[in-house]
Amino acid sequence: MWYVSAQKWRPSLATVVVAILIVVMTLPLVGLFFFRLYENQLIRQTEAELIAQGAALAAIYAQEVRDAGIPTEKLGVAISAGGNDDPSSPYRPIEPRLDLASDRVLATRPVGMAAAIDPVFAAVGARLSGILAETQKTTLAGFRLLDPKGVVIAGREEVGLSLGDVAEVREALAGRYASALRLRIPDQPPPPLYSVSRGTRVRIFVAIPVDLDGRVAGVVYLSRTPNNIVKHLYGERGKVTLAAIAILSGTLLIALVFLRTVSRPIYALMERTKRIAAGEREAIRLLDHHGTREMAELSAAFLDMAEKLHARSDSIQTFATHVSHELKSPLTAIQGAAELLRDSGAAMDEAERRRFSNNIVTDAGRLNLLVRRLLDLARAETLAPSGESTSINAALALLPADDRLAVRVEAGGGIGLRISAENAAIVLANLIDNSARHGARLVSVAAASIDGKATIQVSDDGAGISPSNRAHIFEPFFTTRRESGGTGMGLGIVLALLKAHDGTIRLVDFEGGTRFEIILPAA
Repeated sequence: MWYVSAQKWRPSLATVVVAILIVVMTLPLVGLFFFRLYENQLIRQTEAELIAQGAALAAIYAQEVRDAGIPTEKLGVAISAGGNDDPSSPYRPIEPRLDLASDRVLATRPVGMAAAIDPVFAAVGARLSGILAETQKTTLAGFRLLDPKGVVIAGREEVGLSLGDVAEVREALAGRYASALRLRIPDQPPPPLYSVSRGTRVRIFVAIPVDLDGRVAGVVYLSRTPNNIVKHLYGERGKVTLAAIAILSGTLLIALVFLRTVSRPIYALMERTKRIAAGEREAIRLLDHHGTREMAELSAAFLDMAEKLHARSDSIQTFATHVSHELKSPLTAIQGAAELLRDSGAAMDEAERRRFSNNIVTDAGRLNLLVRRLLDLARAETLAPSGESTSINAALALLPADDRLAVRVEAGGGIGLRISAENAAIVLANLIDNSARHGARLVSVAAASIDGKATIQVSDDGAGISPSNRAHIFEPFFTTRRESGGTGMGLGIVLALLKAHDGTIRLVDFEGGTRFEIILPAA
């Protein structure tokens, strides 16, 4: 019976391969959507650089204010120690805190309002403006120095403007470090939280309070546009192109390897299957190309199964021919005798009628014996090992006494055999019966166990087997005693039983009779 799988959609192997290759090719593209982790690192790096530059300028600014002798009342609010700071430690590190994923991008920085500058702070700003200009040439950052009221005292065109209303400046004037992300270009909506790149349109602003003896002496206000991944990739476009070519080449190589090692052998095996199913015996041969070890093993297993199925089919066909031939002879004889009795029975005397009746009974008995032996053979061929074990002595103990000959165990009677006592008894009974029917008076059994295998030799002193018949003795229905009732199935049953228990049997040379050698797994 053929079993057909449920009719539901299943992708073909080619579809799976193409899907895998597409995924491989798109992985670098998908990775661009996750590059914001790297871009956020660029933001933090830029903020850290501005903090370092601002801290240096704040120290210079504080020293200038101290040297100028500016009175305390002109300074700003007192700076309180942060909750996380150790008052006894001389260090006050400022860690970068901006985050592209969570911080809101503010609007562009408001324009400063005109305000009056304290002359003493204006003088400090004038002295430091040159330092700011030279520093900006290298760092590319924007610098603004603010007095304690938030008025720009150094910073190019914004000198004299008040930035006190800017959020981060307001925080710094209160003695707290502040930073912010702001739009670089006016009248542009803030980039969404999950845009591919939020760093390309923002500018980082850092406001650091200048600490002079615990009070705010001013603010160092810095800004800079961070580097971003888009610019970085564009700057490395040559390498990116080479990477894309490498990815494409790798994908094509994967496709070629997969096609040669998996897809091609599978399709070849499918084509070979169709040819074998159509009855081509020539198709039962190894593939030209297997690709992988697993495909080679699968192909070998499949072809071995196909070979066994064909051999099984041939065996069944031959067996059916033998069975029909063996059954046809007695059936024909029974039919002929019955027809004679029906048509001419009244004209026959008692002796003739009895002769024909005896023929019918004899042939019917032969049919009955053939059927029983066929059933025994079928059971032997479909027998599954039971896992039981026995010995020669235990198997012989199950056999009834045979007046025709004597059975003697010469060696190894207690060796364990991986076969049930009942099946071992059937094997020995068939061999002993064959010996008795060929004129033997003594059957000798000897066993030995080596490397987990038990070798059993069953010898007799009968007439032996002629050289012309030695090659046919295990064939079903082959017998030299057909006239005396032989069916030719005894050795076939023995062979099937031993095969079912991973055993073998063969005829070996022996002077003075017949000797069979049986090999079984030892228990």
